[in-house]
Amino acid sequence: MYFLIKRAFDIFLVIFFAPIWLPLMGIVAVLVKCGSAGPVFFTQKRYGRQRRFFMIYKFRSMYTTAPADMPTHMLQNPAAFITPIGRVLRSTSLDELPQLLNIIKGELSIVGPRPALWNQDDLIAEREKYDANAVPVGLTGLAQVSGRDALSIEEKAACDGEYAKRRSFFFDLWIMMRTVFYVMGRKGISEGGPRN
Repeated sequence: MYFLIKRAFDIFLVIFFAPIWLPLMGIVAVLVKCGSAGPVFFTQKRYGRQRRFFMIYKFRSMYTTAPADMPTHMLQNPAAFITPIGRVLRSTSLDELPQLLNIIKGELSIVGPRPALWNQDDLIAEREKYDANAVPVGLTGLAQVSGRDALSIEEKAACDGEYAKRRSFFFDLWIMMRTVFYVMGRKGISEGGPRN
């Protein structure tokens, strides 16, 4: 029942706010296209609920020469690969806007553990300890409002485990509200994060 209510709430919010995010996506798409050579969108293979794979959508924030399947924290100099408009998109999380389409498709929820890259087996293994791979992955999550890039793999997985244990409609609302403050304050953003 919880998952059905969560899914219905996700769809309601995405549709309700469509008059805001659809025009915003159009503006960002133009900025990305004019800002550097390459496609507007970037797709990447990610882990979903129950470790099923799906392709996540993002606005391209890096140059096309950037490694496609390497977590940012593993790059030697992440800033060198990020485009000027990409820096703004990443610091404001606007690069994540296309993931609203993933939510409509049912591959993503608004709140849940952030979907790991297909090759981030260390994060997936840590989440397995907490049964956190059993819940829907999300656009935002407890780890994103508890430190974001500053957290280690172990700390992120522990946050995801706490979410899996405490998940509820009201906990989701609390995380959403915290996300707004984190995004507006640009908290926890550190390109590359801690070395793991």
